Amino acid sequence: MKIGFGYDVHKLVKGRKLMLGGIHIPFNKGLIGHSDADALIHAIIDSLLGAANLGDIGIHFPDTDEAYKNISSAILLEKTKLLLQKSRYKIINIDATIVLEKPKLTTYIVDMKEIIADKLDITSTQISIKATREEGMGFVGNGEGIKVFAVCLIEESNI
Repeated sequence: MKIGFGYDVHKLVKGRKLMLGGIHIPFNKGLIGHSDADALIHAIIDSLLGAANLGDIGIHFPDTDEAYKNISSAILLEKTKLLLQKSRYKIINIDATIVLEKPKLTTYIVDMKEIIADKLDITSTQISIKATREEGMGFVGNGEGIKVFAVCLIEESNI
């Protein structure tokens, strides 16, 4: 078995949709990035790629490639699943923590888990997603951005 760790951070700006876990979260700001800037999915991708020793999201989906401009990160997650399968790994579990001041995410977490599970061909019970605040401290606490931490466990597969 192998463990992987992922981290992503994006700035919140007006004029962008807030996408997290493949869900559009109604809010007056969104995350800036080359793709849809879904920090949750990006951190999960990096944890999976790291566990499989396949590099990181920037190697496979560079922000210099126009093919990935404004792409849904859910598509990148599906492509990551294929990379894992090609390397003969299967996912045991994923645990992620989203750090943001606003908005509250409680009502969206079940849907996020379902979307991520669907894209990875695993069950939603293999995914844990939590959200927390920084109590007004730092750039996240000031509402300037979002950061996400993710860990995963994978194992070699006979598939």
